Amino acid sequence: MMDNLLKIMDKLLSESGCPWDREQTHQSLRENMLEEAYEAVDAINNNDMESLVEELGDVLLQVVFHAKIAEMANTFTMDDIISAISNKLINRHTHIFGNEKATSAAEALRIWESNKKKSDNPSQAIASVPKAFPALVRAAKVIKYSQKKLSCQETIINEIQTDLNALLMPNKPHLDIIGNILLKIVCLSTILGVNAEFSLTNAIEEFITTNIPRKPADSGL
Repeated sequence: MMDNLLKIMDKLLSESGCPWDREQTHQSLRENMLEEAYEAVDAINNNDMESLVEELGDVLLQVVFHAKIAEMANTFTMDDIISAISNKLINRHTHIFGNEKATSAAEALRIWESNKKKSDNPSQAIASVPKAFPALVRAAKVIKYSQKKLSCQETIINEIQTDLNALLMPNKPHLDIIGNILLKIVCLSTILGVNAEFSLTNAIEEFITTNIPRKPADSGL
């Protein structure tokens, strides 16, 4: 089936193929990749398996599209992508393909993170966090990879309160203060073991449910 998909893309990108597809580049497809990934996550959130099949297909299409564009430019191929992820899986799962042992998900995750650190120093890990991530996701990743020890829960709450008080003062750079508050909230979320992105998503959904009036049911009269 994968070979068939690759052949379809070869046809679409050939001289007799689709004019729109032939004009695309890695740069022009960036938004498509983000949108398809978000739509797949939305299908997961809605527990909609039929939509998830379709959305994962769209995500796979983006991967194949980029692979074929790169192949035409002699940059890399689909085989290179598969080889790279296969090697990563083997190197990170030393409790499966090596001599380490893991009897729980927590131990397996610790080994994965330990193996990841062997290939990346902290500064490289922080610098590699994509700027295209949503800000809350990026903040959580940067905090995770930072060598700076997180303050205790009470200290961060006090710092947030200080920043909130600063918002009441005139001529203060509110943009910077609010940014600092949001970053500290992500720090607090990390300490509490709460995913800040999911927490905000849930709050948004609750806000919509609470504040957006529903249309009255049609009486049929």
